[in-house]
Amino acid sequence: MPGLARRMIVLSTAVFAATAVLPGRADARTLFEALFGGPIQRVEPVEPAPPQAPRVATPVYYTYKADPLVRVDFRKLVAQAEARQQAAADAATHSITVASAELQESPDVARLDDASTGEGTTAGPTVPAEGIDAATPSGADDPNPFIEAVADLTEYDLYAEKDIAAALVEHYQAEPSFIWVGDELAPNARAERAMSVLADAAAEGLRAEDYEIASPDLTVLDDEARLAALAQFEMALSAKVLRYVRDAWRGRVDPNRISEYYDFAPEPIDYNEVMSRLRSETSGLGVGDYLLSWHPAMPEYAALKRELASLRATQDDAIVIAPDTFIRPGATNTEFPKILKLIERDADSAFLSRFGSQLIAASGTQTYSEDLVPLIKAAQKAKGLSPDGVIGPRTIAAYVADTKADKIQKVLVAMEQIRWLPSTLGARHVFINVPEFRASYHENGEDKLSMKVVVGLKSTQTYFFQDEIEYVEFHPYWGIPRTIFVNQYLPKLYADPSYLDRIGYEVTDVKGRKIPSSAIDWPAYGAQIPFDIRQPPGPRNALGEMKIMFPNKHAIYMHDTPHKELFAKERRAYSNGCVRLEDPRGMAAAVLGWTREQVAERVKGPHGQVDLAEKVPVYVGYFTAWPHADGQVVYSADVYGRDTYLRRALEKVEEVRAPSA
Repeated sequence: MPGLARRMIVLSTAVFAATAVLPGRADARTLFEALFGGPIQRVEPVEPAPPQAPRVATPVYYTYKADPLVRVDFRKLVAQAEARQQAAADAATHSITVASAELQESPDVARLDDASTGEGTTAGPTVPAEGIDAATPSGADDPNPFIEAVADLTEYDLYAEKDIAAALVEHYQAEPSFIWVGDELAPNARAERAMSVLADAAAEGLRAEDYEIASPDLTVLDDEARLAALAQFEMALSAKVLRYVRDAWRGRVDPNRISEYYDFAPEPIDYNEVMSRLRSETSGLGVGDYLLSWHPAMPEYAALKRELASLRATQDDAIVIAPDTFIRPGATNTEFPKILKLIERDADSAFLSRFGSQLIAASGTQTYSEDLVPLIKAAQKAKGLSPDGVIGPRTIAAYVADTKADKIQKVLVAMEQIRWLPSTLGARHVFINVPEFRASYHENGEDKLSMKVVVGLKSTQTYFFQDEIEYVEFHPYWGIPRTIFVNQYLPKLYADPSYLDRIGYEVTDVKGRKIPSSAIDWPAYGAQIPFDIRQPPGPRNALGEMKIMFPNKHAIYMHDTPHKELFAKERRAYSNGCVRLEDPRGMAAAVLGWTREQVAERVKGPHGQVDLAEKVPVYVGYFTAWPHADGQVVYSADVYGRDTYLRRALEKVEEVRAPSA
């Protein structure tokens, strides 16, 4: 072992030498530092981080992408026209050749005998010269002017939406003739009426610039240039008419491209059927009526159209009131006459029939007398405010928030959005207007029932869509939607797995077996929870006595709530997305066709479901301007900011359409 011994001696010597040069104590720390050049590193035990609960992302708002315009490809149409022209020319040549041959062989051809001519010869035909023309096909002398005109479309730059561009060429290939040009080769009455409707598009809440087209100036053109100009006019007018129909029927914007909070299937349009119908109209009046028929037929649209015309026709009626104004009954304030004027301006017919004479009598007064308190409370209630009779910033903001320009913008947005709905809403239907925090039941054109609602928070917004009410469930279980469970309940279960047991919720597996929440390793599943979690019926159930179901992928429905205090608030955006009803028994009676007494009796019974005899359409809408049954348009705050996103989308459409021909 001499090698090992030598190494041990060397190491001992090194240690001694190292410790000899160190000042102070040569303890273990200084020895380690001397040998390895640094202090001892103490490694502290690290506690593992607790698992973080996952989250399910809620819908977001997108940057809107408008449909691009494409250059209409007329090559097939031009090629077809050239082929027709060539066929007609060939047919004409063939007919002349055949006619000449037949005439040569005709018995009417005179034979001159040798006596008269000195030799046998065959003379020409004795038929009149027009006989050759009579044998020529009529198409050769009377060509289709459309066929001649479209031959010059190769270099024509016309831009349109992709589906319209394709439909345009397809139709004229099948129907190669003018719609908008008459026999005299000038724009006809149909064209004049169509152009008049397009020019008035602003009255329908659309942009007239999107459909602009001028009649061609034909006075200085020769025949060939005239036909070319008419062909371009024909195609341009058809393209603009189809765009108008498209916009009138389903709007300029695809709402599903704004956000997943919108859920609407695009309404199909048979453009060829539209063109054929326009072609069949024999008068300009018929064309105009047909184009206007593509706008929504519901009375709400007509009311918005009237409101838009009224706003544009009047001077700006903005009344400025000091924002810090505060007036109690009995007080005198110089702003009070302005407040009365605003109330009168916004009052509907029912309000005026009740308080009209009182408003006239109080006009100009600066004293808020006790006899005017019922009037002020009614005015506050009409705006969705708490009717306390005290005029403060909220009351003032409710009446002066919207200038005329603001109202016009809200009406224009509403007229775009209403095109996403069916043209008629149905004889019986429920309409929920989220910004207004209001739900109503309509039957045969009457507002039979109206009530306050609580809708989703801005972070859990109520969607904008339509569906059908199918059943009412009494004493319902609340099955927690996955998004709500993952985002709100799962973090609590990570901290306390027994949380659901403690609050009385049920957990079941895929086979329907109940499992204690404390027995589940919740972090093991991430966001893909393979269990159903529900809250049993009872006084604390989130859905209260009943839920009114229109099954949809968003898990949104109408229901009762134990939190009645929320209906006293002015801004009622507190739910996870569903719609809480102030009067659920009244709504259940309406959709079931029952009396309130029948509903009250059924509430005494156990959990169960009652199917509607006939499904009732329901519209979960978002309109900051919406007319009530009496035609009065009510304006609301943009609680989710959706009007802003829609206006941006419309601006994108305008940008894309700007270079269109």
